[in-house]
Amino acid sequence: MAAIMILLANLPVPVNVSGRKVLIAPRLIRRFRASVLVAAASIAAVAPAQAQSNSGYDPRSWTYDPARNVLVSPSAPDQTSHGEIQREWSAIPRQIVHFSEAQPKGSIVISTTERRLYYILGNGRALRYAVGVGKEGLEWSGLDTISSKKSWPDWRPPAEMRSREASKGRFLPVHVEGGPDNPLGARALYIGNTLYRVHGTNQPWTVGQANSSGCIRMTNDDVIDLYDRVKIGSQIIVRH
Repeated sequence: MAAIMILLANLPVPVNVSGRKVLIAPRLIRRFRASVLVAAASIAAVAPAQAQSNSGYDPRSWTYDPARNVLVSPSAPDQTSHGEIQREWSAIPRQIVHFSEAQPKGSIVISTTERRLYYILGNGRALRYAVGVGKEGLEWSGLDTISSKKSWPDWRPPAEMRSREASKGRFLPVHVEGGPDNPLGARALYIGNTLYRVHGTNQPWTVGQANSSGCIRMTNDDVIDLYDRVKIGSQIIVRH
């Protein structure tokens, strides 16, 4: 009986090919199906790697712009976040301004609505800088202290950020070494135990906009100037 079952299982099966019925051995059909599954799995495995290399976040593909003395991402080196050509860009100059609010000398106050950072000089004065802030839905506010400072910091995008960007088809690297290719720019001031920082950028034309994931972004010139002034433990206030 077993021999009969094996024989029946291996009898040729009629298959419709281009309108004609052809007898094909079952073992060939099984091999064909297995080949299709292997090919599909291979394509699925390769797709994320291709998406990552073409996403614009790979620092190896960034280029140097001598006119602005910056390294720029291929995602939109000469465009605004709305895709419009950025024909001219100039830094918003830092300046000493009147500041009547009573805050400790050496502390930082950030107004995300104004997109300005105030370093308190005392005697009713502050040094005002232009900053980029969190995009809509990623704003935050609070009071904390500067917990550490780093020169040319490494960038490790949080898992939540990588997941959020991946859902949009943009795959962030797990780690980018510090240097001119790094999105954190020349300096970083770390805020408490949070993931937020005041940091530089290699895309200075984005300063003054609301386009970050919550961090406070400055031009490299400005963040170096601020870095040299601020002490670890200094108070920082972020408000809308």
